[in-house]
Amino acid sequence: MPGIDLSFARYVAARKGQARARARDGAAYAYGGDLKVRSALARLRPVTLAVEATLRFWQSVGRSNLLGSAIRVGPRQFPRIHGLALRCAETLQIPMPAVYVTPDVGVVNAQTVGTRDDASIIISGALIDHLSETELLSVLGHECGHIHNDHTVYLTTLYFLSQAGSQLVRWAAKPAVLALNAWARRAEITCDRASLLCTRDLAASTTTLVKLAVGSKKLYSDINIDEYMQQLDEVGSGPGRWQELFATHPYLPKRVQALRLFARTTFFRAGQGAQDETPALTKDECDAQVAELLKVL
Repeated sequence: MPGIDLSFARYVAARKGQARARARDGAAYAYGGDLKVRSALARLRPVTLAVEATLRFWQSVGRSNLLGSAIRVGPRQFPRIHGLALRCAETLQIPMPAVYVTPDVGVVNAQTVGTRDDASIIISGALIDHLSETELLSVLGHECGHIHNDHTVYLTTLYFLSQAGSQLVRWAAKPAVLALNAWARRAEITCDRASLLCTRDLAASTTTLVKLAVGSKKLYSDINIDEYMQQLDEVGSGPGRWQELFATHPYLPKRVQALRLFARTTFFRAGQGAQDETPALTKDECDAQVAELLKVL
């Protein structure tokens, strides 16, 4: 396993260098709110303490605990998944990530954990059965987006803080969790965009989001996407919106609408090489509309 730097200050310094490299190499799709909040996290003491503790825990027992029963994807194990992950890595211009399949057949889920130098994508066995090839490409593109945008350490920190067995530990870590949740909701927008860049198929990426949310093929077959999107007004004005402050993902109608906005940007359309009758948006215009969409308070 690669050596892990346990100094948060060194991690931030290295990340700044990576940010300059991304600006040159093309992670220009990232949602501006993600970048802004992530920059603020580096100045929050509860978050820096939590990150340092997580890095130590990951190096000692965290990695083996989480990946011990998983199966490593490769050319000879789950070759189809390996090929899809390789396509995403090539699209986003990142090294081929480590991908694992967990035998948990009851959970439709995917996540990215680890460190900047040791990131792993984990997908459940149920996910493979549940999704089409293009939808799996969408999921892997999303997770590769986390790696491309250097989200991994913060995601791992949030995972372990949320999964901590002691209620006392969870309560003490609440300031860090709330700050990381606020960032994570914005990071999901960035990675939904990465998903769309990998699939080049708005319908497939939207379908994937909804399927992952409902978790059932039978339920999904009864959902009308356009009617479902009408719930967006209810989400923004009802009392349930307060619960979103404690969530790691924006409410689904917001994610779908944010993805539709990105599909209208000149950035995305330039790669598509196709004409669209709807007015194009600059990325800044898209980000401004998404910021309004994601507001909770």
